[in-house]
Amino acid sequence: VQLQASGGGLVQAGSSLRLSCAASGRTFSNYATGWFRQAPGKEREFVAAITSSGLSTYYSDSVKGRFTISRTNAKDTVYLQMNFLEPEDTAVYSCAADRDACTGYKCLSTERSYEYWGQGTQVTVSS
Repeated sequence: VQLQASGGGLVQAGSSLRLSCAASGRTFSNYATGWFRQAPGKEREFVAAITSSGLSTYYSDSVKGRFTISRTNAKDTVYLQMNFLEPEDTAVYSCAADRDACTGYKCLSTERSYEYWGQGTQVTVSS
């Protein structure tokens, strides 16, 4: 499966953005999907994940309550709605997917659980 992330941009603190991760090549509804981000000089970190069914979602503590992950399998797309953005959210955001992903936060928050990765989209939040 090929993944294409989009929707990043430059916004002010307190603003909102919606990132999209569009899939092609396979039946995306069979894939668990996660969002990760990497800020300059830092390691990539988990942001949010959603199971293939969409029934379960997981968030890092730093974004819980501000970000919402969702999916529209009919459109082969996973979204990350980001509200109340903070300068600390500035990073390159990437989406990842795996058909045989395990379940639960511990697994889906781990990079190596995902086989397929899209290119990143830059999110910059100014103070």
